[in-house]
Amino acid sequence: MGEAPSTLPGRRRTHSGARRGAGGSPERRRVLIGSDTYPPDVNGAALFSARLARGLADRGTDVHVLCPSADGPPRVTEIGGAVEHRVRSAPSLVHETVRLAVPAGLPGHIDRLLARLRPDAVHIQNHFIVGRLLLRAARRHGIPVVATNHFMPENLFTYLHCPAALHAALGDRAWRDFVRVTSGADHVTTPTRIAAQLLLDKGFGRTVEAVSCGTDLHRFRPLGGGSAERAGARRRLGLPDRPTLAFVGRLDSEKNIADLVEALPHVTVPDTQLVVAGAGPQRPHLEELARQRGVADRVHLLGFVPDADLPDVYHAADVFIIAGTAELQSIATLEAMASGLPVVAADAMALPHLVQTGRNGYLYPPGNAGDLAKYAGEILAGGEERDRMGEESRRLASRHDHQASLARYEEIYRELSPDPGGRIRRL
Repeated sequence: MGEAPSTLPGRRRTHSGARRGAGGSPERRRVLIGSDTYPPDVNGAALFSARLARGLADRGTDVHVLCPSADGPPRVTEIGGAVEHRVRSAPSLVHETVRLAVPAGLPGHIDRLLARLRPDAVHIQNHFIVGRLLLRAARRHGIPVVATNHFMPENLFTYLHCPAALHAALGDRAWRDFVRVTSGADHVTTPTRIAAQLLLDKGFGRTVEAVSCGTDLHRFRPLGGGSAERAGARRRLGLPDRPTLAFVGRLDSEKNIADLVEALPHVTVPDTQLVVAGAGPQRPHLEELARQRGVADRVHLLGFVPDADLPDVYHAADVFIIAGTAELQSIATLEAMASGLPVVAADAMALPHLVQTGRNGYLYPPGNAGDLAKYAGEILAGGEERDRMGEESRRLASRHDHQASLARYEEIYRELSPDPGGRIRRL
């Protein structure tokens, strides 16, 4: 396949199963993360994978990542303390921004990589090309495997141009494939208890652990300067200083962003604007819908916002709103809550895990733009009540500290490491 060789040769294990450095001192634990999507891809699985890799590296783990090349040719680079082994990729036929790993020659490349790195654990983020092949290879090499699920078939229907009448059948087949592949892992996690129960309901026959994606409580935190700081964030983003509803995420149909635009004319607080940070194929449709509803001057589609600038998006907002119905957790909602924002969310999938009605926001029936507008308007007009809900959001988000999630994954890797006989212990 002609993949680029690793620039960091693997170090051999001792007979005890742990690598030893100079003088016999224990070396860092080594983990290989495998993902079919990784930055610059913009989606929850890619974002989680990168934050996991870089967070573990910051905490002292020797982290390697196997993922598709962002532009085609294979290469090995180090970013954020994690070594990225980018395999040859080709454009996807179903999505303009997604590239897929080229399967030809990939199994042999993975075998050579595992033999060279000899990781203590493999952690796959998907069950598609990279994840599937890496899981199989890890089993052959006797390396324990953790699998984290970010998958829901609903996220694929639009890209596959699948008629609605076939969604149920396609979804059932996709879940059967998921169960078959990931049953080979030693430990399976997913972000929330609701998402874990979904896997059990779909036929997965083993325990699934809920481990939050987590959020950086230092980067994403409430405003310190009140309305003046909020006005400053709006200026930096080129926005008018108006009451603001915000959403952060891909502009894809399963996110139901059209519901946010439909709700805007019905929000009773004058001059309320909608700010959307994210890119995707739905942008032309959203622009046309805003014109049709007479709110084009109050809908601001910011496009892709670099991760470093995301705190400004949350600080520019008064309320975070989300209409998605296929969220296994929603990293963006966690970031908004950590930033001290009340949330109005669709009462679907795992969003009720984050939003408690009357405490830090409201849940509304999916697709009901009228209720979305009503709840958003009530919070905007609430003054002290809005501030109280924002404080509750921050308190609830504090349960999802990214460092706690990283610590739990470190524990899982340790618990799964081979014993002196090389046997894998399944949790």
